[in-house]
This record gives sequence, structure tokens and C-alpha cells, in this order.
Amino acid sequence: MFATYYVTTKDQEEAGMIATTLIKERLIACANIIPAIRSFNHWEGKMRTTEESAMIMKARKADADKIIARVKELHSYDVPCVTVMPIEAGNPEYLQWIEAETSRS
Repeated sequence: MFATYYVTTKDQEEAGMIATTLIKERLIACANIIPAIRSFNHWEGKMRTTEESAMIMKARKADADKIIARVKELHSYDVPCVTVMPIEAGNPEYLQWIEAETSRS
């Protein structure tokens, strides 16, 4: 019913812009931004190390396609990291809060 979304961004300003937009659109209930992470990967055939920010968002699992599409529209990367991890259990009052905050009716 609910999920945690993990997104990396070029910096915390971009993460904040994406989080604010998705909250205003009621697609997510909240986002936690980790301002500085160090990422290691291969990209376009080269090993690279970059400084990024990470964002953990909580929302409805049913909105995954909408959230992924919206992040891709707002994001500066050609292929942004957006992953979805189902929430198996949690504080019932917190989960009710997520449901209320993402209600668009």
C-alpha cells in the first residue's frame, strides 16, 4: 500500500525542488534529503566518482508510475536513479498520515 522512494540528484537544491513539487502535487507525503553522498559508477564507458544528494520519499505504492514519471520530468539527469521499496509494515499512525497527505480527492 505504501512505499519508500530513493532518488539521487546532482545537489540538494535539485532534491529540494523535486521534493517541494511532489509534495505540492500530493504525490508524496514527505522527503528526507541527505545533502552529500559520494557515488561511484560506470557511466558512458568510464569509471566515475561524483558528489550527489540523496532523497528518501514516502508515498503510496500505487502512485509509483506517476512519481517516477514526474521525477524524470523534473530531474537534470538523462537517466535518474528512482527506485521503489515497498513498506511491509510500520507505525499505523504514520502510515495513516502518508495516506492522508497523498489524498487528492
